[in-house]
Amino acid sequence: MSNTIQAAADLNAPPVTQILADFVAKHPSRGWTPEVEHEAHRTFLNWLGCAIGAAQHESVATSLAAIQEFQPAPQATILGRKERVDMAGAALINGISSHTFDFDDTHLKTVIHPAGPVASAILALGEHINTNGRKLIDALVLGIDVECRIGKCMYPDHYHRGWHITSSTGMLGAAAASARLMGLNAQQTTMALGIAASQPIGMREQFGTMTKPFHPGGAARAGQLSALLAKHGFTASSKALEAGRGYVQTVSTKADWSEIERGLGKVFEISLNTYKPFACGIVIHPSIDACVQLRAQGVKPDEVERLEIKVHPLVLELTGKKTPQRGLEGKFSVYHGCAVGLIFGQAAESEYADDIVTRADVVALRDKVHATIDASISEAAVDVTAFLKSGQQVHVFVEHAIGSIENPMSDAQLEAKFTSLAEPIIGKEKTQQLIAALWSLGKAPDLHTILRLSIPS
Repeated sequence: MSNTIQAAADLNAPPVTQILADFVAKHPSRGWTPEVEHEAHRTFLNWLGCAIGAAQHESVATSLAAIQEFQPAPQATILGRKERVDMAGAALINGISSHTFDFDDTHLKTVIHPAGPVASAILALGEHINTNGRKLIDALVLGIDVECRIGKCMYPDHYHRGWHITSSTGMLGAAAASARLMGLNAQQTTMALGIAASQPIGMREQFGTMTKPFHPGGAARAGQLSALLAKHGFTASSKALEAGRGYVQTVSTKADWSEIERGLGKVFEISLNTYKPFACGIVIHPSIDACVQLRAQGVKPDEVERLEIKVHPLVLELTGKKTPQRGLEGKFSVYHGCAVGLIFGQAAESEYADDIVTRADVVALRDKVHATIDASISEAAVDVTAFLKSGQQVHVFVEHAIGSIENPMSDAQLEAKFTSLAEPIIGKEKTQQLIAALWSLGKAPDLHTILRLSIPS
């Protein structure tokens, strides 16, 4: 870029780094509707359940072993485990854990999983500084707003380039939320965002490996560190997001600044959050939903001769693995998703165990799934026809899968999901007590209760 073009790029961009910093530092506590407040609690509950549920997974155990090499001070809780580490290590590990099952929340406009980076950063930091539930919820709402607005500014170009947008915007949301939690002023928050802008994390090439869940954990740690550096006077560019050689214009050719400013402080992106009933990539959900519906209509796996699905092009781009060999790979296979949806009537984490992915009946049905691209079908929809050995055809069209904005999971369904994840780790009694405590988190005088209940006895 020539100096002339560089100068033009700088002049055309509004000062969004400072605009967002002012918003984060100065927006009033609980300055939103009761509906947004409730969605914040739903978001945190869903995130915490996902993090506890994966606490014993290999990805968590190995990341914990690595962190312990540093001999960390026991500042913060690892959800679902008895070990304690420093707050940066806890942000990393809880972020990894919360995304390991690919069961976490999704902001559908950007396919960002918002809570992973933000909640992981502020829970560990909040425990260390002994904050209360009100400040935690405020920070969560504002951090997610920053993260998702920047995501909207760049999506889809940034994502199509190969960035894992959850983590490549998540460090900014985590920095904003951590700054708010510590009460940093607007100038300090500007510096926190500037520092975080130099730490984008995550490439889509890593999908299907342990490094994918590392991304939100790494973003949480980076954002938390950015705010701590800013608190102590570390400096950064005050236009790190919008400058011609700043973050947005370096990682994306799309820079729609209006997506950052439109409705700021009035419309909150957390209100558009959704929650997964199925433990896999969001674009597979309509196909699984359709196969669950086929099962409910009496279609039996051994009666199927061929299962034809018509999907949006992005479905096969992201989840076109035909022969997954491990659970993590299965989460990126629409073929596996269809098979378990029809066989089990669900696609929870248990359906993505390694032995299920390679089970003979699952593989046999998976091989009968034939996916074709139909550009007229939206990302949120699927057209499925089961051709049975009897000659009968059974057709299902899903316009909006369960868990979407149009067909959301209820509070009761979220509680059931939370229970299925947490109860095997912390037990039935603690799980029910924790659910009750999470619904009233915004009124909690401290975080001690939810942290105590989030680890095994």
